[in-house]
Amino acid sequence: MTDDREFEIVFDTELPGTPERVWEAVTKDTPAWMFPTDQWPAVRTVDEYPGHLVTRMVGPDGWFNQLEHVLEPLDGGRTKLHYVHSGIFVDNWDEQYDGASKHTEFYLHTLGQYLRHFDGRPVVFTDVQAPASSQTPDGFMQLKKALRVEGSSAGDAVETELDGVGRLSGEVDFSNEHFLGLRTGNALYRFFGRNSFGAPVGMTVHDFSGSGDSEATAAAWGGFLARVYA
Repeated sequence: MTDDREFEIVFDTELPGTPERVWEAVTKDTPAWMFPTDQWPAVRTVDEYPGHLVTRMVGPDGWFNQLEHVLEPLDGGRTKLHYVHSGIFVDNWDEQYDGASKHTEFYLHTLGQYLRHFDGRPVVFTDVQAPASSQTPDGFMQLKKALRVEGSSAGDAVETELDGVGRLSGEVDFSNEHFLGLRTGNALYRFFGRNSFGAPVGMTVHDFSGSGDSEATAAAWGGFLARVYA
Protein backbone atom coordinates (compact mmCIF):
# COMPACT_ATOMS: atom_id res chain seq x y z
CA MET A 1 0.00 0.00 0.00
CA THR A 2 1.34 3.41 -0.92
CA ASP A 3 0.51 6.74 0.59
CA ASP A 4 0.16 9.10 -2.37
CA ARG A 5 -0.11 12.66 -1.18
CA GLU A 6 0.54 15.92 -2.95
CA PHE A 7 3.01 18.43 -1.59
CA GLU A 8 3.89 22.06 -2.24
CA ILE A 9 7.10 23.80 -1.19
CA VAL A 10 7.14 27.59 -1.63
CA PHE A 11 10.25 29.73 -1.23
CA ASP A 12 10.85 33.43 -1.89
CA THR A 13 14.33 34.91 -2.08
CA GLU A 14 16.45 37.58 -3.77
CA LEU A 15 19.30 36.62 -6.06
CA PRO A 16 22.40 38.55 -7.20
CA GLY A 17 21.75 38.53 -10.93
CA THR A 18 19.34 39.77 -13.56
CA PRO A 19 16.28 37.65 -14.48
CA GLU A 20 18.10 36.73 -17.70
CA ARG A 21 21.09 35.38 -15.75
CA VAL A 22 18.90 33.56 -13.23
CA TRP A 23 16.93 32.00 -16.10
CA GLU A 24 20.17 30.76 -17.64
CA ALA A 25 21.26 29.31 -14.30
CA VAL A 26 18.03 27.42 -13.61
CA THR A 27 17.64 26.10 -17.15
CA LYS A 28 21.17 25.39 -18.43
CA ASP A 29 23.67 25.79 -15.59
CA THR A 30 22.20 23.46 -12.93
CA PRO A 31 25.47 21.46 -12.56
CA ALA A 32 27.05 24.70 -11.29
CA TRP A 33 24.83 24.93 -8.20
CA MET A 34 22.61 21.85 -7.88
CA PHE A 35 23.06 18.82 -10.13
CA PRO A 36 22.68 18.07 -13.85
CA THR A 37 19.05 18.05 -14.98
CA ASP A 38 19.53 17.93 -18.75
CA GLN A 39 18.37 14.29 -18.93
CA TRP A 40 15.12 14.92 -17.03
CA PRO A 41 11.99 14.15 -19.12
CA ALA A 42 10.50 17.48 -18.13
CA VAL A 43 8.16 19.55 -20.30
CA ARG A 44 8.00 23.35 -20.11
CA THR A 45 4.31 24.02 -19.54
CA VAL A 46 5.03 27.76 -19.14
CA ASP A 47 7.99 29.26 -21.00
CA GLU A 48 7.87 33.07 -20.77
CA TYR A 49 11.49 34.24 -20.92
CA PRO A 50 12.80 35.67 -18.65
CA GLY A 51 9.98 35.98 -16.15
CA HIS A 52 8.01 32.76 -15.72
CA LEU A 53 9.07 29.14 -16.14
CA VAL A 54 7.17 25.99 -15.19
CA THR A 55 8.62 22.55 -15.88
CA ARG A 56 6.66 19.38 -15.20
CA MET A 57 7.35 15.66 -15.24
CA VAL A 58 4.48 13.17 -15.18
CA GLY A 59 4.30 9.45 -14.50
CA PRO A 60 1.86 6.60 -13.92
CA ASP A 61 -1.19 6.85 -11.67
CA GLY A 62 -1.25 10.63 -11.51
CA TRP A 63 2.34 11.07 -10.31
CA PHE A 64 3.95 14.41 -11.18
CA ASN A 65 6.84 16.63 -10.20
CA GLN A 66 6.70 20.35 -11.03
CA LEU A 67 9.01 23.32 -10.59
CA GLU A 68 7.86 26.91 -11.02
CA HIS A 69 10.14 29.97 -11.16
CA VAL A 70 8.69 33.48 -11.21
CA LEU A 71 11.43 36.08 -11.75
CA GLU A 72 10.99 39.80 -11.12
CA PRO A 73 13.77 42.37 -11.73
CA LEU A 74 14.92 44.45 -8.77
CA ASP A 75 17.18 47.48 -8.56
CA GLY A 76 20.92 46.90 -8.79
CA GLY A 77 20.76 43.98 -11.20
CA ARG A 78 19.09 41.70 -8.67
CA THR A 79 16.11 39.38 -9.05
CA LYS A 80 13.23 38.38 -6.82
CA LEU A 81 12.56 34.65 -7.17
CA HIS A 82 9.23 33.06 -6.26
CA TYR A 83 9.85 29.29 -6.33
CA VAL A 84 7.23 26.56 -6.03
CA HIS A 85 8.06 22.83 -6.02
CA SER A 86 4.96 20.65 -6.14
CA GLY A 87 4.14 17.05 -6.84
CA ILE A 88 3.40 13.72 -5.20
CA PHE A 89 5.52 11.69 -2.78
CA VAL A 90 4.67 8.00 -3.02
CA ASP A 91 6.15 6.75 0.27
CA ASN A 92 7.32 8.21 3.60
CA TRP A 93 5.53 11.49 2.92
CA ASP A 94 6.58 13.28 6.13
CA GLU A 95 10.26 12.32 5.81
CA GLN A 96 10.41 13.15 2.10
CA TYR A 97 8.66 16.49 2.57
CA ASP A 98 10.96 17.42 5.45
CA GLY A 99 14.02 16.56 3.41
CA ALA A 100 12.86 18.28 0.22
CA SER A 101 11.76 21.48 1.96
CA LYS A 102 15.06 21.79 3.85
CA HIS A 103 17.09 21.05 0.70
CA THR A 104 15.29 23.87 -1.12
CA GLU A 105 16.77 26.61 1.05
CA PHE A 106 20.28 25.19 0.62
CA TYR A 107 20.03 24.73 -3.14
CA LEU A 108 18.70 28.25 -3.70
CA HIS A 109 21.39 29.67 -1.42
CA THR A 110 23.96 27.84 -3.55
CA LEU A 111 22.36 29.31 -6.67
CA GLY A 112 23.02 32.74 -5.19
CA GLN A 113 26.64 31.82 -4.46
CA TYR A 114 27.12 30.67 -8.04
CA LEU A 115 25.59 33.84 -9.47
CA ARG A 116 27.63 36.09 -7.19
CA HIS A 117 31.03 34.41 -7.50
CA PHE A 118 31.18 32.13 -10.57
CA ASP A 119 28.42 33.13 -12.98
CA GLY A 120 28.99 31.79 -16.49
CA ARG A 121 32.22 29.94 -15.71
CA PRO A 122 32.49 26.34 -16.96
CA VAL A 123 32.01 23.81 -14.19
CA VAL A 124 33.01 20.23 -13.48
CA PHE A 125 30.37 18.60 -11.24
CA THR A 126 31.07 15.67 -8.93
CA ASP A 127 28.65 13.85 -6.63
CA VAL A 128 30.08 11.73 -3.81
CA GLN A 129 28.14 9.58 -1.34
CA ALA A 130 29.45 8.59 2.07
CA PRO A 131 29.24 4.94 3.17
CA ALA A 132 26.04 3.56 4.68
CA SER A 133 27.75 3.79 8.07
CA SER A 134 27.15 7.58 7.91
CA GLN A 135 23.41 6.96 8.52
CA THR A 136 23.64 7.51 12.27
CA PRO A 137 22.16 10.37 14.32
CA ASP A 138 25.58 12.01 14.65
CA GLY A 139 26.71 11.18 11.10
CA PHE A 140 26.80 14.77 9.85
CA MET A 141 28.51 16.05 12.98
CA GLN A 142 31.23 13.43 12.42
CA LEU A 143 31.87 14.97 9.01
CA LYS A 144 31.94 18.54 10.36
CA LYS A 145 34.52 17.46 12.95
CA ALA A 146 36.64 15.78 10.27
CA LEU A 147 36.48 19.01 8.24
CA ARG A 148 37.35 20.98 11.42
CA VAL A 149 34.35 23.26 11.05
CA GLU A 150 32.02 21.88 13.72
CA GLY A 151 31.81 25.26 15.50
CA SER A 152 31.85 27.43 12.40
CA SER A 153 29.14 29.77 11.13
CA ALA A 154 28.53 31.39 7.76
CA GLY A 155 31.25 33.93 7.07
CA ASP A 156 33.96 32.13 9.03
CA ALA A 157 37.27 31.46 7.30
CA VAL A 158 38.31 27.89 6.49
CA GLU A 159 41.95 26.86 6.38
CA THR A 160 42.37 23.12 6.62
CA GLU A 161 44.48 20.30 5.22
CA LEU A 162 42.51 17.11 4.53
CA ASP A 163 44.12 13.71 4.13
CA GLY A 164 43.90 12.63 0.51
CA VAL A 165 42.12 15.80 -0.58
CA GLY A 166 44.63 18.57 0.09
CA ARG A 167 44.22 22.12 1.34
CA LEU A 168 40.90 23.90 1.51
CA SER A 169 41.21 27.66 1.82
CA GLY A 170 38.07 29.76 1.75
CA GLU A 171 35.05 30.41 3.89
CA VAL A 172 31.89 28.83 5.24
CA ASP A 173 28.97 30.25 3.25
CA PHE A 174 26.20 28.14 4.83
CA SER A 175 25.93 26.08 7.99
CA ASN A 176 23.12 24.49 9.93
CA GLU A 177 22.38 21.09 11.43
CA HIS A 178 21.64 19.54 8.03
CA PHE A 179 23.85 21.30 5.48
CA LEU A 180 27.27 22.87 5.09
CA GLY A 181 28.61 25.04 2.27
CA LEU A 182 32.30 25.84 1.80
CA ARG A 183 33.42 28.26 -0.93
CA THR A 184 36.99 28.59 -2.14
CA GLY A 185 38.41 30.79 -4.88
CA ASN A 186 37.56 28.21 -7.53
CA ALA A 187 34.96 25.80 -6.14
CA LEU A 188 31.76 25.31 -4.18
CA TYR A 189 31.71 22.34 -1.80
CA ARG A 190 28.23 21.27 -0.65
CA PHE A 191 27.74 18.78 2.20
CA PHE A 192 24.35 17.16 2.89
CA GLY A 193 23.40 15.67 6.26
CA ARG A 194 20.94 13.26 4.68
CA ASN A 195 21.38 10.94 7.65
CA SER A 196 18.51 12.98 9.12
CA PHE A 197 16.29 11.96 6.20
CA GLY A 198 17.01 8.24 6.06
CA ALA A 199 19.94 8.30 3.63
CA PRO A 200 23.76 8.43 3.75
CA VAL A 201 25.63 11.72 4.11
CA GLY A 202 26.46 13.13 0.68
CA MET A 203 28.40 15.91 -0.97
CA THR A 204 28.86 17.66 -4.29
CA VAL A 205 31.83 19.55 -5.71
CA HIS A 206 31.29 22.31 -8.26
CA ASP A 207 34.78 22.99 -9.65
CA PHE A 208 35.24 26.23 -11.61
CA SER A 209 39.04 26.06 -11.81
CA GLY A 210 39.12 25.12 -15.48
CA SER A 211 41.18 22.03 -14.70
CA GLY A 212 38.65 19.94 -12.77
CA ASP A 213 38.71 16.15 -13.02
CA SER A 214 35.53 14.49 -11.77
CA GLU A 215 37.05 11.01 -11.45
CA ALA A 216 40.00 12.28 -9.43
CA THR A 217 37.72 14.42 -7.26
CA ALA A 218 35.39 11.49 -6.60
CA ALA A 219 38.31 9.24 -5.70
CA ALA A 220 39.88 11.78 -3.32
CA TRP A 221 36.68 12.72 -1.50
CA GLY A 222 35.34 9.17 -1.58
CA GLY A 223 38.50 8.03 0.19
CA PHE A 224 38.20 10.84 2.71
CA LEU A 225 34.57 9.98 3.50
CA ALA A 226 35.40 6.30 3.77
CA ARG A 227 38.02 7.11 6.42
CA VAL A 228 35.62 9.42 8.30
CA TYR A 229 33.03 6.67 8.59
CA ALA A 230 35.33 3.65 8.86
